[in-house]
Amino acid sequence: MTRATAFAPGSIGNVGPGFDVLGLAVDGIGDRVTVELTKGDSKVVDVTGRDADLVPRDADRNCAAIAANAYLRPFGYRAIVSIEKGLALAGGMGGSAASSAAGAYAAALALGQSPSPREVIAAALEGEAAVAGRHLDNIAPSVVGGLALSRSVDPIDVIKLPVKADWWIALVTPRVRIQTKDARALLPGQFDEWIPQMANTTALAHAFAVADGELLRRALDDRYAEPRRAPLIPRFYEVKRAALDAGAFGCSISGSGPTLFAIAASEVSAQACADAMQRAFGEIAAMHVAPIAKEGVRRA
Repeated sequence: MTRATAFAPGSIGNVGPGFDVLGLAVDGIGDRVTVELTKGDSKVVDVTGRDADLVPRDADRNCAAIAANAYLRPFGYRAIVSIEKGLALAGGMGGSAASSAAGAYAAALALGQSPSPREVIAAALEGEAAVAGRHLDNIAPSVVGGLALSRSVDPIDVIKLPVKADWWIALVTPRVRIQTKDARALLPGQFDEWIPQMANTTALAHAFAVADGELLRRALDDRYAEPRRAPLIPRFYEVKRAALDAGAFGCSISGSGPTLFAIAASEVSAQACADAMQRAFGEIAAMHVAPIAKEGVRRA
């Protein structure tokens, strides 16, 4: 096989308090990448879907191509890449991570290999680092699915955490773009907030593992990034209050934003939260309601 296609789901970076540590895969939305092997120059030959006109066609600047080529490098091949975008650029749903993960995995499939998650993550990290920085909070869940803990980037140490709950996710995106690098630049170098932040992160992971909604309600409390990034998002506090009033366990910013996520007990409840959030935002670019993606990157 010299050609293969892979799909990687979108994700929520940080999941509230878990800054650069936690990520949650979201079902039903993501990026699809096709890789064809070549001994010649790497190319991006086709990009379709959401924000397709904004995706770099230069293989040296395209995260999916960078990730695919990183995986192929030891084998003497380069990648000819086609991308079908389901995720917005600078939308806070792990678009670059999903493209990178799908690119790396498609490259492995094109070689006829069944790579380990760590191998895919290592190659995907090269693509993600080129556009968003060296962090794994979106790559990890896009590769392994579910709720992922990134304990370390160097060396790569990713743990797929147990998720007992059948909760659903509401994602609502306003017509704003926030580059991850710009949002990270707002955060201070001093980390006085880290004691409650890490306590909340640990509690959040446990809440997912044992399906404890009340614990999730207490733990989904980002004291670090959310207060600083909220001013970037129109009507943030009104939208968050609308989600909580509609029954969400919690609501916060997905990654760097501008997407907000709310976690609810059921599809019906998540839809009610999404509707309430949309009304609070006003004009909305997109809305998506889905269960947690239990599976990560896979053959498409």
